[in-house]
Amino acid sequence: MTILTIATIIPLYNGGAFIRDALESVLAQSWPSDEILVVDDGSTDDGPAIVEEMAKIHPITLLRKPNGGQSSARNFAAERCSSSHIALLDQDDIWYPDHLATLRQPFVDAATDERLAVVYGNLDHVDRDGKMVAHNCLDIFCATHPKTTLQQCLGEDMFILPGATLIEKGAFFAAGKFDERLSGYEDDDFFLRIFRDGYRSAYVDHAVTKWRIHPGSTSYSLRMAVSRMIYYRKLVETYPNEPRLHQFWIRDLVAPRFFRSVVGDYINGSKAGDKPRMDRCWADMRVIAPELPRRTRRRFRRVAPLIHVVHRVRLTNLARMLLRYAISDRKKAAVVLQRQVA
Repeated sequence: MTILTIATIIPLYNGGAFIRDALESVLAQSWPSDEILVVDDGSTDDGPAIVEEMAKIHPITLLRKPNGGQSSARNFAAERCSSSHIALLDQDDIWYPDHLATLRQPFVDAATDERLAVVYGNLDHVDRDGKMVAHNCLDIFCATHPKTTLQQCLGEDMFILPGATLIEKGAFFAAGKFDERLSGYEDDDFFLRIFRDGYRSAYVDHAVTKWRIHPGSTSYSLRMAVSRMIYYRKLVETYPNEPRLHQFWIRDLVAPRFFRSVVGDYINGSKAGDKPRMDRCWADMRVIAPELPRRTRRRFRRVAPLIHVVHRVRLTNLARMLLRYAISDRKKAAVVLQRQVA
């Protein structure tokens, strides 16, 4: 029987404000890592210096590479570690002390199950200062854990956060590692491929990680929006509609899911007064709309000229209301418009 060993991998890019907390949480584990690898992905701040300082008294290895994004940094470290399993941690997140002990146990209990590739847990949402926002935040999203059908994997986000996972390294490489084009949705893409390769995942409904969300997070970046559409197009190419089999993966699952995400991003961008974000989301909506189910597609087509006009003149309140109502009820959208122009 293979001895289970764990390599902790932390990509680092201008994370000087958070990397000490992240590493201290790794060092405080009740079940320690066998390797701790931090990848300096071309940082220009003091993050690498902080890691070098800590490495003088702790078993931490600092690797360096030109900037290529979080996916490339994870792959870079995975190719250089010797452990049987990989534990990922983002530079601004924090592990609870029982993180590794909790996630390794299902692997120990199922030692003869060669198809178990991923064990993941719940998370607590904290703010920039590490203060609690929500306990067990995956419970809020009403997602299925673990997912057992392709329909579930395509119709909703996977919600397997890398910082709350332990991954068998052989499966990591067999599934093709992280897609280095993606700086957002790379986790959905990777864990979908794990599922499609026939591997099994196990979910622990217990918060093992503090997930720090703040304005500098990837979720709020332009790179995330670009990555979302790269992943959308990848899914369109990989899972075309199959009318003869009565399988409409894009029409019924992928397009509605990504359209909802882009609409939500547009609304949040309008509230923040983020013009580039709004422009990109509006362009992305028009890319996705032709793939929507017929009824939704027709409703959007009817109100799109109105949305386009109010988008150009930055009537953001009206644009938000039109987007909320237009894809679900054309009559409501017309009433909203009449009230605004009256």
